[in-house]
Amino acid sequence: MLSHETIWTAIDTLAERHQLTPSGLARRAGLDPTSFNKSKRLGPDGRLRWPSTESIAKVLEATGATVDQFMSYLPSPIRRGEIPEGNFPPQPGTIPLLGFAQAGAGGFFDDGGFPAGQGWDVVEFPVDPARKGGVYALEVQGDSMMPLYRDGDVLIVEPGAQVRRGDRVVLKTREGEVMAKVLARQTARSIELMSLNPEHANRSFDLSEVEWMARIIWASQ
Repeated sequence: MLSHETIWTAIDTLAERHQLTPSGLARRAGLDPTSFNKSKRLGPDGRLRWPSTESIAKVLEATGATVDQFMSYLPSPIRRGEIPEGNFPPQPGTIPLLGFAQAGAGGFFDDGGFPAGQGWDVVEFPVDPARKGGVYALEVQGDSMMPLYRDGDVLIVEPGAQVRRGDRVVLKTREGEVMAKVLARQTARSIELMSLNPEHANRSFDLSEVEWMARIIWASQ
């Protein structure tokens, strides 16, 4: 089954087979050299982006590769859904766990909001982690999310999952503030969040103020 990760992996493999960087591959195909950069694989709202079919057609033509060859570069089913290379290593039945206070510090996430670096604990996850690439857990601290989430509850977060109005999300600002709220509205320039606790104010941010936003897919209570 095709996914954002497998298609981008195939592009990276195609570049490597021709002794090129992803930027070099884009340049050879007559594309903007930044077309395949890591930063271009995620939108400002944290959603994964697909490479265009036109881009794929151009790199195949530029390298002389066939569609069948390109498809052969897709990761095997065993590897699909892994956390991106260089981040927290996958462990059967467990996912990375971090407290909200720690999450606000630097070094625990990559640019796409995936778990990275050191200092993570682990927690059991009831769904096979291989089916949810990059999922991790955040432990609620304090009462700011009452009555929905209590101190000590564990929220399972999936970076890159599609986020819709009304979804419960975790958002991290560029200043290091981490919060769990409900997505009330999102535009091309701003994000509006509704507080889970009526005693805490709703929040609104310009996209330039947001480092990443990810959907809460499960909670242990």
